[in-house]
Amino acid sequence: MLTMTNHTLEKLELLLKSSGYKVRYEKGNFKTGACLLQNSKVVMVNKFANLESKIAAVAELARTVEIDYNLLDEKQAAFLHQLKQTQLQL
Repeated sequence: MLTMTNHTLEKLELLLKSSGYKVRYEKGNFKTGACLLQNSKVVMVNKFANLESKIAAVAELARTVEIDYNLLDEKQAAFLHQLKQTQLQL
């Protein structure tokens, strides 16, 4: 289970950035809190969403996008593995 703190959000951002994704916080009328721009490695996060929504949205994207474990250090790989296991347990 993810804790709803700024540190968790930063870990998720770093995980995506290490995999070549850019994480941007912009205003938007999308309701999910985040979206992946088609055919690019840019993740847009609604900057007006609350912390819990941001974490949930970015975590869901991190679970679903292709991430090369070779680009991650040991802690990030373990965090991603834990993140994907959380998905399986739901």
